[in-house]
Formats: sequence, C-alpha cells, structure tokens
Amino acid sequence: MAKRTLSVALALVGWSASAAGAGGRPRTVLWGETATEVGAALEASPDLWVTIGDLGRVTGFVLKPQGVCRNEVCFPLPKARRGEFLTRRSNVTWFNLSAFARLLKQPAAHDEPLSVWYFGERPDQQGAHLTSLQAPDFALPDREGKTHSLSDFRGKKVLLITWASW
Repeated sequence: MAKRTLSVALALVGWSASAAGAGGRPRTVLWGETATEVGAALEASPDLWVTIGDLGRVTGFVLKPQGVCRNEVCFPLPKARRGEFLTRRSNVTWFNLSAFARLLKQPAAHDEPLSVWYFGERPDQQGAHLTSLQAPDFALPDREGKTHSLSDFRGKKVLLITWASW
C-alpha cells in the first residue's frame, strides 16, 4: 500500500506544479491513497493549517469534544497544547494537520515549491500486512511494457526477486 501511495504522490507532483501555478496558492495533500486539493494557507507557516471542513475531506477525521475522531477511533488533543492544533480567524476554525501528525508520530513530507504535503501511515498502521500475511498489492511493467499487479496472481505461487543499488 505504501508503494502505491508513493507512486500516486510522485505522479501528482507534476500535476500539482501545474495546478498550483506560479503563486503556489492551492495546496495538494496526499493522505492515505487520496490526493485532495485544499485552499490557500491561513498564513505563512512551516505547518499545514486546514479548515475543519478540509480536515474531514482530506483525512476523514472530524473534530469532536473528545478529540479528533474517525469512526470509533478518537485521538484526544492535549488541553495544554490546544492552541497548537486549533485557531479561529474571521469566523473560520483552522486545524494544524502537521501538529496532529507529529502527535500521532505519523511521517510527513512537504515540498514548498510545489505546495504538496504527504502524510504516511501511522506507526500503528505500518506493517499491518505482516499480521495478515498478505503482501500489499503493487503493479509493475514486464519486459514488453505490459503492467501486471500482484493481485493478478492471487492464489498462485509467486517468487519476487528484488534488487537495490544502494
């Protein structure tokens, strides 16, 4: 899943550059396997601030009294640090998605010139395929250029040979 997300991220870098234009106003957020364009930034900041509405569109999380929740999973925001996560400007509530990712120990990367933000899997989600004994699906071209995915061979024995130059 992570490799597929990374390939989506790489494919979107070129798209985001053209969508952002010279001013870089729109921002693209890659969360899970979804790319979402969000509006202009609250202000110049090294963190990604999104509106509460964009928080739901990007991540599926909503703000509740008990914290930031998606389905039955809630992450409480530390009361002493609430200002690090939330601010209100011109009747709009903004949420610091970067600070939330740090709270969850979720990896994040940002490309300022392209206005692209990428948020990886949380540590509790990483390696989930190991417990299920299911390899994550991916697709690669063969020597003739025809694309094959691992799921095409489901139920068959497959030998994967990998190599890296480092």
